[in-house]
Amino acid sequence: MIAYLKGKLFYKDPTFVIIDISGVGYHVKISLQTYSKIKDEEHIMLLTYLHIKEDAHTLFGFKEEGEKRLFLHLLSISGVGPNTALMILSSLSSDELELAIAQEDFRTIQNVKGVGAKTAQRIVLELKDKIQKESLLDQSQVQVGFMKSGNKIREEALQALITLGFPKATAEKNIAAVLKKTGSDISLEELIKASLKAP
Repeated sequence: MIAYLKGKLFYKDPTFVIIDISGVGYHVKISLQTYSKIKDEEHIMLLTYLHIKEDAHTLFGFKEEGEKRLFLHLLSISGVGPNTALMILSSLSSDELELAIAQEDFRTIQNVKGVGAKTAQRIVLELKDKIQKESLLDQSQVQVGFMKSGNKIREEALQALITLGFPKATAEKNIAAVLKKTGSDISLEELIKASLKAP
């Protein structure tokens, strides 16, 4: 229904953006990989998917066609809703997810919060042929986000994890564990990604 949105980047958060188009602000949920690719662009274009439920219309946005295609593939799997699909694409890059599916690496997919063993197996079994046919594996470079001050980065990472469904206490524990291991010299995207994978 809405294929893409093109307008002024009014607000950016690791889990959503607000795009101003002719004075109307569109709230669009995004993955961490889209967040890292937006950087600080003043005007952006995101490919979109509109998810319609009885009680809500939710827009999901993607910087690249490959990520949107993967998102739609994930939605075709029984038990995977748009928020789980977004969580998977925030925890794993498109390349990492495609590789895990191609190599039947259930464990990597199962490590994503909210994805159980059966769902991980369904994702691999049902998407392996599609992924191989499309030959989506391209060696796109992972873009590292800009550095922010330690406290601000911790607060933004905490807010992002809570938005993604983590209890506050768990999110704080995961962030603390990652920072202890890496020190403060870490980007916001890297901190959130590592915290999503923390045991």
